[in-house]
Amino acid sequence: MNDVPTAGAKDLGGPPWERALVRRIRERNLAWKSEKTYRAWCRRFIAACGNKSVDELDHRDVREWLSDLAVKERVSVATQAQALNAVVFFFREVLKRDPGDFSDFERARRGRKVPTVLTQDECRRLFENMSGTYRLMAQLMYGAGLRLTELLRLRVKDVDLDRLQLSVQFSKGGKSRLTMIPPKLVPALRAHRDRLRELYKQDRAAGLPGVEIPEALERKWPKAGEKFIWFWFWPSRLLMRDHRKGISRRHHVLDVTFQKAIREAVERAGFTKRISPHTLRHSFATHLLENGTGIRDVQDLLGHADISTTQIYLHTARHTGVGIRSPFDAL
Repeated sequence: MNDVPTAGAKDLGGPPWERALVRRIRERNLAWKSEKTYRAWCRRFIAACGNKSVDELDHRDVREWLSDLAVKERVSVATQAQALNAVVFFFREVLKRDPGDFSDFERARRGRKVPTVLTQDECRRLFENMSGTYRLMAQLMYGAGLRLTELLRLRVKDVDLDRLQLSVQFSKGGKSRLTMIPPKLVPALRAHRDRLRELYKQDRAAGLPGVEIPEALERKWPKAGEKFIWFWFWPSRLLMRDHRKGISRRHHVLDVTFQKAIREAVERAGFTKRISPHTLRHSFATHLLENGTGIRDVQDLLGHADISTTQIYLHTARHTGVGIRSPFDAL
């Protein structure tokens, strides 16, 4: 789902190649975060090629650039892969030609940092230094193991309080999955949903446009965005301008707004760790493994395509689900 903010919508790029890139990205309805990432990498690629014109770029330029990222800049595997995706998109979708065979480029060294996690007491301390909707958002992010974008884009229909299930749509890679809702959060979530209904009624009475929904669905059911089931579960207080329609409508809470709330809570709590909203997702996975949940189940709940991504949490768990203990404890 494209979520370009108003300021971003006005930035159509500088040189012709970048304007063509922006146009293709928005035609493909990629997320604003993806657009910023692709544009930044393509700028770096073009700059690295010096005075060479865009039409002359080929697989040799791609190979040399990707190798330099690994050898000279020592980027991580994930960063190099991100750069690769951006330049391949540029060749295929903008230049309309195959970049050629550059598969022999120098690969970045594999190595994954162990994520920062909170203990359960630290999670409790963080929540105690938050209030209102932001506290509930943080609790659900931890309790369900959500990514930040997954949390922010929840709709009313995605939150099944009777079955204790969250339906995560348009997740990383465009995938969907189900995850849990902690029973302890149900009363607060139900009360929040009741407040949402009042806000929804106010928007309808004011004649506001419905919330943004996927374009394919909007073409099929133009009025679906006016239905309560599609209302944002975490709506913003203020209306925002829709870059696609040029109208003011209700959007979800912005990522920077929630990040600021977490940052301020971290400062109030006096933590000495570097904590972001994603730390709550790391902590969710770690605590599940510590409590005996199998790694395959954790993989499904997190929505990881590859179990190797989930295995990093075996390093952060004090006790794993397979019950491994140090032989020192038997002395």
